[in-house]
Amino acid sequence: MESQIKITRTSNSALQHIDFDNIPLGRTFTDHMFICEYEDGKWQSPRIEPLKLIPTHPAAMALHYGQAIFEGMKATVGTNNTPLLFRPEENAKRFNHSAARMGMPSVPEELFVEAVKQIVGVEHNWIPPQEGSALYLRPFMYADEPFIGMRAATSYKFIVICSPAGPFFTKKIRLYAETEYIRAADGGTGEAKAAGNYAAAILPTEKAKAKGYDQVLWLDANEHKYVQEVGTMNIFFKVEGKFITPSTGGSILKGITRDSVITLLKDKGFEVDERPITIDEVIQFSREGKLEEAFGTGTAVAIAMVEAIGYKDEVVTLPGNNPVSQDVKNTLDEIKAQKRDDTHGWIIPVDVEEKVG
Repeated sequence: MESQIKITRTSNSALQHIDFDNIPLGRTFTDHMFICEYEDGKWQSPRIEPLKLIPTHPAAMALHYGQAIFEGMKATVGTNNTPLLFRPEENAKRFNHSAARMGMPSVPEELFVEAVKQIVGVEHNWIPPQEGSALYLRPFMYADEPFIGMRAATSYKFIVICSPAGPFFTKKIRLYAETEYIRAADGGTGEAKAAGNYAAAILPTEKAKAKGYDQVLWLDANEHKYVQEVGTMNIFFKVEGKFITPSTGGSILKGITRDSVITLLKDKGFEVDERPITIDEVIQFSREGKLEEAFGTGTAVAIAMVEAIGYKDEVVTLPGNNPVSQDVKNTLDEIKAQKRDDTHGWIIPVDVEEKVG
């Protein structure tokens, strides 16, 4: 698969203009992108080429019927400035799970992983050296067949773009438990990283921000009482020395960072209970002094400590100390930087690509 990816380098790199100490979130992009097309029932012409605009027909089906999915990943730097990926095969599996739910073709896992490895190898100098920073990777697929009609498209583009990023949250976050809008329902697209899921979350998130919160804490669609996940994260609660996280029963994204944190917590001797948990339980735990920590997990944020949770007219304030979640965050960061032994085989080193293809 490696030999099939053609590499064409830019002659005018924008890297010289980048200040890694001042990176606008989500607005700075590297010199190149990976791209290939799905036509005639197969993926064709995988290549890395200079980043550019993509011609799109006004009738491209993704624009009208929403067949669009994505993944979020990060590349970091380890010892000897080696670029590193974190569990990329899990992203490949989840990408195809999303594709299946949205009626889209799967991408061979080896192609997905090789595409990510090679684009990172080409753009390795774009990985910020500052602690907590990384090269954010956005693999995505969308239907580009020009057709106005309700069916699965027959042609798609699979693309990977890269964006250097600083730490996502530098302070604790405030969450608002949403009681009017929903993120997902059983049988819906909650387990898929579908673009439409995030579009539907924009209005509730803006309303939460207007109330003084950072993100929405989603509740279930049927009763508006079971905690599901945060806008861009899964959620964990530490209650009397044990951790509770909502079980992924079809409407909650199976987070890769979530899975990794569960493993690390168990490594450290903590019990992790994956089960339904209600917002009323969270409030009661807080009232009884049993709620000790809460944090979100996700690729962009890694681990974000929760300061407060608003629900109707009540505000749950979390304790100021986060000893366990901070320890887990440090452990995860050190694994990703090769400062700690990777006993689970999560880290994949990337070969640096210096030559023009």
